[in-house]
Amino acid sequence: MIWRSFAQLREYIRASPKLSYWTKVAEYTVGGSLLGHVFVNYAYSISPIWGYSMIPTLAASGDSVVISKHFRRGRDVEVGDIVSFLHPVKDGEYAMKRVLGMPGDFVLRDTPGKGEGTMVQVPEGHCWVVGDNLFHSRDSRMFGPLPLALIRGKAVARAWPKPGWIQNGLKAPYEDNDEDEEVEDND
Repeated sequence: MIWRSFAQLREYIRASPKLSYWTKVAEYTVGGSLLGHVFVNYAYSISPIWGYSMIPTLAASGDSVVISKHFRRGRDVEVGDIVSFLHPVKDGEYAMKRVLGMPGDFVLRDTPGKGEGTMVQVPEGHCWVVGDNLFHSRDSRMFGPLPLALIRGKAVARAWPKPGWIQNGLKAPYEDNDEDEEVEDND
């Protein structure tokens, strides 16, 4: 049977109860799959964590984090954020590290206390990422500045085992305001 238009096909399906039921099942399945795809790729996803590089912030295994895709490709990423990215060296693998420098910032290339202590400037379109556990992390100190285009999102919350928001772990440097304070003389 050949239908001359989609309207004739639609009328045939509506007239047949069995076809109508399976058509609705197919519509809901396809619609749900598309909605799920859009949500996971453009809104949020949950990612399990494994590896020692982010201890003590994230456990070596067993933790899962919620990743916000709003921050894809480095949009609105700031120093101190934990980002998930496509690993620049290991093909097809993802990693999660803390952003230590944004374009134009100067960062220490080597591990503190080791190496020459050379400072490098982060180039445009890149960021500098490091693990919280410096001695067990393969990060920008090994592969150089990370292209912002490889960032797939920012870790915003811990989903499992202890749900909670992930805060920016970097603290402002201690400011010594001795000049502003009056010193009491107890003599």
